[in-house]
Amino acid sequence: MIQNFVHYTPQRNKLNITAFGVENLSSAPCITFVHGFKGFKDWGFGPYIGNYFAEKGFFVLSFNFSHNGVGDSLTEFTELDKFAENTFSLEIEELAEIVTLYQSSFFGETGNKKIFLLGHSRGGAIALLTASKLNEVSAVAIWSSVSTFDRYSKRQKEQWRKKGYFDVFNTRTKQAMRLNVSLIDDLEKHKNDSLNIENAIRTLNRSLFIAHADQDLAVPIKEAEQIYEWSDKRITEFYKIIGAGHTFNCKHPFDGSNRKFDLLLEKTFNFFSTC
Repeated sequence: MIQNFVHYTPQRNKLNITAFGVENLSSAPCITFVHGFKGFKDWGFGPYIGNYFAEKGFFVLSFNFSHNGVGDSLTEFTELDKFAENTFSLEIEELAEIVTLYQSSFFGETGNKKIFLLGHSRGGAIALLTASKLNEVSAVAIWSSVSTFDRYSKRQKEQWRKKGYFDVFNTRTKQAMRLNVSLIDDLEKHKNDSLNIENAIRTLNRSLFIAHADQDLAVPIKEAEQIYEWSDKRITEFYKIIGAGHTFNCKHPFDGSNRKFDLLLEKTFNFFSTC
């Protein structure tokens, strides 16, 4: 069974949340899916992931960050003003809020408090950073994850500060999506502490599953190799996918899965099943 929820954070930011496998809530662990940059919970394979793990017996949560740019339409970027004001720290706060909601039975009484995080792209790094702060998170799986948030040249940063914003073009929607200086300010302020991905991985001390495709043009596979290098090899699994890209040959609107993506889901399920 699928159920939708709305939650307002202490900052009065709205989180749209979808729960899959509500019938599993009383006994099963929870998997929380964390979308990436220019992503949203209903993008492409999002609902497919929720249904897959629900059918495997998990309780699954998928949600939109309050400032991801997608409003109540759920599938269109209609809140570009909020997108512009988003920060990495805000996303970490909101993912931690989701964990707290689950632990406090916001979605219903739970018989199993175990919670796993599954993050894609930037969501992978947000999942790692959040898990490093929360003992409640039992394990983390990351797909196509970035190894750093500092993805801009010195010249780009100078122009960003001079103009007061930086435009990112969305090739799918043909929208120019503005990022205000608040994002780079957040990164520079916290790059050595709460936004340091290397430190988060080195101190994670929990099982980690890393999956990355060798033809990923958005986030090169060398970033996954770097994450693996930082990790505790005794409790980390690295799955390399040959012949796929950043979204594992899936697209939006979703037109079905494929063998490579189904194998990724199977590998991820096996990982969570042993945690």
